[in-house]
Amino acid sequence: MSESSEKKSLGPHFIIVGILLIVILAVVFWPSDEEPEPVITPEPEVTEPEVTAPEEPEVFEPTQPAPTVELEEKDEVEPLPEPVEPDPEPLDTSDPAVKASLIESSSADKEVVNRMLVNEGLIQRFVVSVANLANDEMAPNHQLLTPPEQNFRVYSQAGKQWIDAASYKRYTPYVDMLESFNNEALLNIYGVYKDDIQAKYSEIGNPDQDFNSVLLDAIDQLLDTPEVPVPVEVYTDSVAYKYADDRLENLNEPQKQLLRTGPDNMRRIKAKLRELKALVEERGSN
Repeated sequence: MSESSEKKSLGPHFIIVGILLIVILAVVFWPSDEEPEPVITPEPEVTEPEVTAPEEPEVFEPTQPAPTVELEEKDEVEPLPEPVEPDPEPLDTSDPAVKASLIESSSADKEVVNRMLVNEGLIQRFVVSVANLANDEMAPNHQLLTPPEQNFRVYSQAGKQWIDAASYKRYTPYVDMLESFNNEALLNIYGVYKDDIQAKYSEIGNPDQDFNSVLLDAIDQLLDTPEVPVPVEVYTDSVAYKYADDRLENLNEPQKQLLRTGPDNMRRIKAKLRELKALVEERGSN
């Protein structure tokens, strides 16, 4: 686990943060339930006419009947064409729109969230990362988050090397951001982008497989990561750090990466994942 691989692999254990979202605001004007009072116009007063003797009617001589006019038959009027409904505006899947929506869905400081999220290929990165994670693999070139600024640290004691607790603290701001996302908002907007996400997954995976099942498999991989006591012993083979305990070193790459966030951060991440998993299962493919 070299420092370079450390920075490249950051992201999959926070993959659920990448449930892409955009908030659609709609203003609906409902008609009022109250109807205006009807306007009543008073009837004019009727007076009795005076009775007078009838006058002799005047006699009019009949006149010649009016000539009959033949009306020309006009051409049939063609009906007006049916109005054409305009096509709906396409969903804005651009990176600025997606990132802005993620930022708005978080209760954390907007500048902090903006700094932690990458700027390019958010939907593509999300799909590739989830697909790899579901297959027990990492997607080092498709991380959704910028790497931490601090370096990975170890300390030596009794002739052995152990992960320094300061290394775990590097991930705490990312976990804080993860918890700042509203679960319902994430899943609602995931539904908005579902068709686009499914289409991108069909290009790299099984086109007949629903992406929801891939997402759940990815979450389960992280939830299956064992919790281990600290400190955790590691060693270096001159290329990367490895876990001294074979049971840990034999875990898949996403699980080993999650372990490196530390016990407290890992518990918080798992709690958030369980909440989101329950919502995905509850909503099914809708």
